[in-house]
Amino acid sequence: MTISQALKWAQKELMEACDRPLFEAELLLAHHLQKERLYLHIHSDETIEDAEGYKRLVERRAKHEPYEYIAGSASFYDIELEVEPGVLIPRPETEILIDKVAQIIEEEGITRIAEIGVGSGAISIVLARKFPQLRIIATDICDTPLQVAGRNIQKFGLKDQIELRKSNLIDEVPEALELVVSNPPYIAEDCILESNVVDYEPQEALFGGKAGDELLRQIITDVSRRGIRYLACEMGYDQKAPIEAFVKDFEIECIEFYQDLAGFDRGFVIKFKG
Repeated sequence: MTISQALKWAQKELMEACDRPLFEAELLLAHHLQKERLYLHIHSDETIEDAEGYKRLVERRAKHEPYEYIAGSASFYDIELEVEPGVLIPRPETEILIDKVAQIIEEEGITRIAEIGVGSGAISIVLARKFPQLRIIATDICDTPLQVAGRNIQKFGLKDQIELRKSNLIDEVPEALELVVSNPPYIAEDCILESNVVDYEPQEALFGGKAGDELLRQIITDVSRRGIRYLACEMGYDQKAPIEAFVKDFEIECIEFYQDLAGFDRGFVIKFKG
């Protein structure tokens, strides 16, 4: 089977599972051959070694398994991160959250922060790479994310900047902090998700309770109670109004909501009175 033949076959197999079946067929083949996608077009008549191995990858994707779990890595910001089942795949929307936090760190000269729900380590790693003076305590309640984040932190040589800690929210973080950042579970439990998300990604990283914003409310409460000045969180597209109403009971200087590239409400930054 040549590269050209393999891609035609894979494109047909992936028609129902992917919006861009040819593109994903190319991604999978480039991963299988450990080559760039451009190589496939230049060597389209070349015979594939281990064609059966490639077919197995395509069959996994045809069952809606995310490409990132098949490849074992995810592109995020300007880096590649190791991911595996049990760890949320980082989304492009979260890059906006990082930019919001980076702006505060730069303007306020912040050096001590915590991340709630470390996942693959995406947020903490990008921030640590941007700000060498930053010290981060990154928490997660599950073991698999802590293990994967640990390997990613080691890969980028950031062990001196990022400490991992098993904790519910910031319960096990007694240290003084200037800012907390989180992309917590915020999906309502009755929300219907696509198969590639709900059947493969960790439930505990997706669903935030019956309404979806329960964890967000708890994080706001905890950060306020601890006297931490800033909180930046990602949220669901329909959660602006309930969060806006909820924070009226707290001493806040301001709350800024921001949108994602599609124009949906996607997160907020709170500055508490201090």
